[in-house]
Amino acid sequence: MQTPAAILVDINRIVIDTLTLPPLKPGQVLIEVKYSGVCHTQVLEYRGHRGKDPYLPHCLGHEGSGVVVEVGEKVEKVKPGDAVILSWIKGSGANIAGSIFDWKGQKVNAGAITTFSKYSIISENRLTPIRNDFPMKEAALLGCAIPTGLGVVFNTAKPRAGESLAVFGCGGIGLCAIKGAAIAGCVPIIAVDIQASKLESAKQMGATHVIDASKEDPIQAIQKIGPLDYAIEASGHPAVMNQALKSVRSQGGTAVIIGNAKQEHFWSLDPKELNQGKRILGTWGGDNHPDVHYPRYCNLIHYGQLNVKPLIGKSYSLSQIEQALSDLEQGHTLRPIIDMSAP
Repeated sequence: MQTPAAILVDINRIVIDTLTLPPLKPGQVLIEVKYSGVCHTQVLEYRGHRGKDPYLPHCLGHEGSGVVVEVGEKVEKVKPGDAVILSWIKGSGANIAGSIFDWKGQKVNAGAITTFSKYSIISENRLTPIRNDFPMKEAALLGCAIPTGLGVVFNTAKPRAGESLAVFGCGGIGLCAIKGAAIAGCVPIIAVDIQASKLESAKQMGATHVIDASKEDPIQAIQKIGPLDYAIEASGHPAVMNQALKSVRSQGGTAVIIGNAKQEHFWSLDPKELNQGKRILGTWGGDNHPDVHYPRYCNLIHYGQLNVKPLIGKSYSLSQIEQALSDLEQGHTLRPIIDMSAP
């Protein structure tokens, strides 16, 4: 079988061409990808900011939605015709490392999940079945942006109703964290960013206060609002990580770091912040268990408690993938969506 795919051949260079897929291994599933989200992780890969890439040339993409076409031996989690979420976060099922695709006689690496292609071979444990009438465009964001943002609140920070929370960086993940804070009953909920459009989206997702960090010091602005129990950093910039830690209250304030920094960037912090009794938490994609948490997130969308439309940015065709990555990097869109049916 063949498929059009985006192939990262070198730093800053993606080729759209046809790949030949190998037969399925036991534990693998052939998926017709309907939509793929585009994440800052792919921007870092594309720009070479994740360190040396030993897998070039390779396929890209780690969140999406699709329909099962064929299953390999020993696959029990899904069957042909099932609608599924495609996620880099591991759930139950076989954990298969990946495949080698053929590109006119050249080998192309594909990991356990890749989504920048019309068809993809995906490890069973990167799939979560959903109801077949669930909107597939929204389902694509359930592979990374939504679970990471909600999970960092529900599973990692775990604030109680009435506690205060700020989110530094209002991209797709940050906006989902804001909505998670609203669902959890946090007040006030403070959004911090340098783009007015993102702060407007933050209001739609439940922020009670917004701070434009390009115009005022966010730490001072937060102090005027009141003591801060939690700060979630979702920008990937070490300087902002420092701001998040400095903004939380002494004796129990918690900063959760979720943003992906460039390989060459490091965070230098003042240990006195920790002497004040502040805490720093990391998180692995919102500490989700897809088989447990993803159906809950689907319920929030289905029953109207989570409106994901403000998160969905411009739709692109697969041939426009480099434009999508650039637009995301420049902040021109929140969460680009690759529509595999677009010409």
